[in-house]
Amino acid sequence: MRVSTGIESLDAILHGGLSAERTYPVEGEPGTGKTTLGLQFLFAGRDRGEKGVYVTLAETTDELKEIATSHGWSLEGIHVHELLDPLDDIGRAQYTMFEPSEVEFGSTISGVQKLVDSYKPERVVFDSLSEMRLLSQGALRYRRQILALKRFFVGRGCTTLLLDDRASGSDDQQLQSLAHGVIRLEQRLTDYGNERRYLRIIKHRGSDFIGGAHDISLGRGGIEVFPRATADTEVESSEGQLLGSGLESLDNLLGGGVLRGSSTLLIGPAGVGKSSMGIQFAVEAASRGERAVLFEFEESEKVLLRRSEGLGFPFRDYMKQGLISVCHLQAGEITPNEFALKVRNAIKVDREGRSASVVLIDSLNGYVSSMPHERYLTVQLHDILMYLGNRGVTTFLVVAQHGMLGNSMGTPVDTSYLADAVILFRYFEAGGKIRRALSVVKNRTENHERSIREYDLTSGGLLIGEPLVNFRGVLAGTPEFVGNNEALLSRNESKTE
Repeated sequence: MRVSTGIESLDAILHGGLSAERTYPVEGEPGTGKTTLGLQFLFAGRDRGEKGVYVTLAETTDELKEIATSHGWSLEGIHVHELLDPLDDIGRAQYTMFEPSEVEFGSTISGVQKLVDSYKPERVVFDSLSEMRLLSQGALRYRRQILALKRFFVGRGCTTLLLDDRASGSDDQQLQSLAHGVIRLEQRLTDYGNERRYLRIIKHRGSDFIGGAHDISLGRGGIEVFPRATADTEVESSEGQLLGSGLESLDNLLGGGVLRGSSTLLIGPAGVGKSSMGIQFAVEAASRGERAVLFEFEESEKVLLRRSEGLGFPFRDYMKQGLISVCHLQAGEITPNEFALKVRNAIKVDREGRSASVVLIDSLNGYVSSMPHERYLTVQLHDILMYLGNRGVTTFLVVAQHGMLGNSMGTPVDTSYLADAVILFRYFEAGGKIRRALSVVKNRTENHERSIREYDLTSGGLLIGEPLVNFRGVLAGTPEFVGNNEALLSRNESKTE
C-alpha cells in the first residue's frame, strides 16, 4: 500500500507515495520546511479519515498553531502531544536536558508508546530526533531506541515521519540504515534572489523513485515540489503533419511549414521582428481552434497586447476565448524545474478539450538571465523540448543576438543544435534605408528555400516579399542589397508600425 505525502508532485517523484506502515526520517537544517512537510503529511491523512498525531519535543502546541495559521490551515483533527510538560519548572527542564537519566529517557519513550496505543493513529510525525540524541547520551543507546521505535510504530500500523534538523552537522548513517526511506530538504543562498530550496529522496526500499535534486518553494499554502525533468517515453504521433503560419510566402520559405512537434529557433538582433513572428504562429493556431501558450520573460502583458494590436492581430479576443494564454515570469524568482513544471501544466488539455499545439518562449536571453546561478540550462531546455515534441507541441524559441550589426553579434547560449529549424533575421541597407530580411538556414524535416526574403511589420500584419538575389556581405553579417529597388516591398510609411 502507498500513502500520500500531501504533496501531489512529491507522490509522483515517489511513484505513488510512501510505502505504508514504514518509518521515514525527514532531514534538513532549520528553516528548510520539515515541520511544514510533516503537517501536510498529517493533513493528507485527515482528509482521508485517518488519525494523525504530532509528537513534539521541539515545538509547542501554540507554535504549531501559529505555523498552521500562517499557511491558512487548522490543526483541527490532529492530535498534538508535547513530551515536555510546559507546566514543568525551569529546574526540571534543565535537569532533563543536561543531566538525562535512564528513568527520564525511558519515560519519554514510554509516553510515546502509551499515546499510540491509546489513540491508535495511522500517521505519526515525531519532532525531533535531535532532542532524542541529547537524551540518549550515546550512539549505541540512541540506535537501540530508534530501532525499538521503528518496530513499535510498524507493529501498530503507523506510517511515521521522524524530523531531524541534523544538529550533529553530519549525515546520520545509523538512522538512514534503519529507515525504510529517507527524505532530505536542503537550501542554498544564491548571488541574486531568494534562497534555492531542494528536496532529495536518499532511499526508498522496494520502490523506484526519481532521483536527483528537485526544486521546492516554501510559502503560504505549504511546500510545493517541482520534479526534475526526466526522459519521457510517451510519444504522440503527429504523422508528419506540417504546421502552417498563415503566410503563404513564409510557408514556402520553410518548405511547406514547420513539422508538428518540432522546435524552431527565431534568431536575430533586437527589434527585427522575432517575437512578432512567434506571435504569428500562435495566432494562426488559435484561428484553428488550437491553444497557444506564451512564456514571457521580458515583455509585460500591456506591451504585448499593444504590439499585437498594432500588427492587426485579434490577440485580445483569443485570450478571452482561452485559445491564447500568457505566462509572465519574474527574473531571479524562477527555477529550472519550476519552469519545466509550468510548461507541462500549461499544455494539458483544458476543460473544453482543447490541446495546446504551440508554445512560444520569449526569450532565451530572459530564460538564461533569470537563472544566472544554473550551470546546465541547455540540458534542461533539451528535456523540455523533448517533452513538448513527444506530445506534438511545436515550440518557438526567441533568441536576441548581442549587438546590432556585423561580426560583433553573438548569442548568450548556443542552442541552434537543439532546434529542428532556424529562421535568421537580419537588417540590411537599400536605398538609404534600413530594412528587414529573413532566411531559413536550417530545417531538418523539410527541403526549404535557401533564398533571402524581405520582411516587414505593418498594421495589417507581417509581410514577406519574393526571394532577393542581389545581396553582398551576407556572410559578414551586414547584408547590403545592390539590386533594383523595385524588387523590394513597398514602403508605405503610413502603414508601417
